[in-house]
Amino acid sequence: MRKLALNDEILLKVDKAARYIGGEVNSVMKDKEKVDIRFAMCFPDVYEIGMSNLGMMILYNMFNAREDVWCERVFSPWTDLDKIMREEQLPLFALESQDPIREFDFLGITLGYEMCYTNILQVLDLSGIPLMASERGENDPLVIGGGACAYNPEPIAPFFDMFYIGEGETSYDALFDAYKENRAAGGTRAEFLRKAAQVPGIYVPSLYHVTYGEDGTISSFEPKEEGIPAKVRKQLVIDMDSQYRAIEAPVVPFIKATQDRVTLEVMRGCIRGCRFCQAGMIYRPTRERDVEQLKASAREMLRNTGHEEISLSSLSSSDYSGLKELVNFLIEEFQDKAVNISLPSLRIDAFALDVMSKVQDVKKSSLTFAPEAGSQRLRDVINKGLTEEDILRGAGEAFHGGWNRVKLYFMLGLPTETEEDMKGIAHLAERIAEEYYEVPKDQRNGKVQINVSTSFFVPKPFTPFQWAGMYSEADFVEKAKIVKNEIRSQLNQRSIKYSWHEPDVTILEGFLARGDRRCADVILRAYQKGALYDAWSESFRYDLWKEAFADAGIDPDFYTLRERNTEEILPWDFIDAGVSKDFLIREWKHAHEETVTPNCRQRCSGCGVKQYGGGVCYESKN
Repeated sequence: MRKLALNDEILLKVDKAARYIGGEVNSVMKDKEKVDIRFAMCFPDVYEIGMSNLGMMILYNMFNAREDVWCERVFSPWTDLDKIMREEQLPLFALESQDPIREFDFLGITLGYEMCYTNILQVLDLSGIPLMASERGENDPLVIGGGACAYNPEPIAPFFDMFYIGEGETSYDALFDAYKENRAAGGTRAEFLRKAAQVPGIYVPSLYHVTYGEDGTISSFEPKEEGIPAKVRKQLVIDMDSQYRAIEAPVVPFIKATQDRVTLEVMRGCIRGCRFCQAGMIYRPTRERDVEQLKASAREMLRNTGHEEISLSSLSSSDYSGLKELVNFLIEEFQDKAVNISLPSLRIDAFALDVMSKVQDVKKSSLTFAPEAGSQRLRDVINKGLTEEDILRGAGEAFHGGWNRVKLYFMLGLPTETEEDMKGIAHLAERIAEEYYEVPKDQRNGKVQINVSTSFFVPKPFTPFQWAGMYSEADFVEKAKIVKNEIRSQLNQRSIKYSWHEPDVTILEGFLARGDRRCADVILRAYQKGALYDAWSESFRYDLWKEAFADAGIDPDFYTLRERNTEEILPWDFIDAGVSKDFLIREWKHAHEETVTPNCRQRCSGCGVKQYGGGVCYESKN
């Protein structure tokens, strides 16, 4: 019988003990004596967040489909259990077997958000794994990272043995086979890492050497040995019908997860080309799943979980060509089974409003628009592909349909931004409020409520804005004040609520997003001083990070405020993410010219991902 890693006394002391006991419906149990590879799949945040991560669930399902692999889950312990584990010297464990992570062959860490980097060190530390990859021995698990942040792995490179660049369905089988062959031959850890570096998409930081110039920029980034690729090429699934491994029985959490529903991935990639959006660039080209397969997956997952909600997942669901057919099927198939349908990432048009009126309570729900910028000029700079007319028309149709609540998401600090662009946020919110009062009074649903939220722009790798400078913390605060004051001067100010993201978190995110290997010292020092759960406002302590910067002798302004030259070697230039540097430079220039680039279905912009031989690049072509 499986013995829990934590005794009853500890479980009664900690918040949400169900985070740590495993045994959920559809979790995979295997005989550890009958598998060749044990893989601990880690999401470096609390259970509720990690259990909502689709990528982690896809890999969990895929790895466990192999008879020779047992993949188990591990999450960051919350601060209460973290304290107990350190005091009582308890090792971090996996949920399924409750065995210590140190006993596993691999520790795979999902890299979804830069602000989770200190949690990665927490996981290693509590597992008893040396924090620095260079200090690990033959019996330590191999630590591999993957996900969006792996597209600039350099700030955390010293903590990892390997990174997987791209979508996991493609090269993990080859990596596992290489591991088994190396072990059977009596090979060492170093020998396996050299073999791993030959697997497409695998980056082994210890096999590369970096030099820096007097100005602090990178002078060279080269393999240390012959046979190690100078470029690591992104891996992805091209044929979403035959290569995609659908999840049939997702694990059902014991406690309410952040996304407490079945998630149906309808497509990957995005045709839109927003210049600030990393996901829209690194997940190119757009690839759709077959609608009939999606229908079958929906039936199977709902039957195997008992969930009462299904969500359609993609970067832009409105661009999925089979959306109408799929949504109408879901409505008809599950209308008598009390299953709700969640439709994130929809453009607000007549079809979307019609669907939403069928699947949700209009009186309780709000609509979400993401104009991102307050003026049309700045929306053209960022290539948003959304006009004020589109927004007002969508809002007007919604108000006539009974909605009276709208959420608006914007960014401050975008390249070329002016004070008029900032004030435009307030003006657009006011025009939407005015649109509501165009509805006859007897047809209105009470007062209109418009929630305006601004985050601060963070330039990300492999976007046309990867060269852009950021602003200081004081500048960001001043920008938020301009918007706040302008909203207060509007006629309908009482209907408009305004909130903004913390500027200090933004500065740190910007530092980590575009950092190089030297930044690892700052992360390590911040963790040693007590930084943890930096993505959680109640836990974030910028003072610890400021101390870490000072101790490491690193100026964050070098990484945040400075606009890069397009000739500069960037820390992530050794990765081939599909989109070419020439394309990104063109888009950077188009941004300053305020030129809009058509979406991928309107016209090919020659971004470079056609090299993969599929997706939207080849739609309707022989």
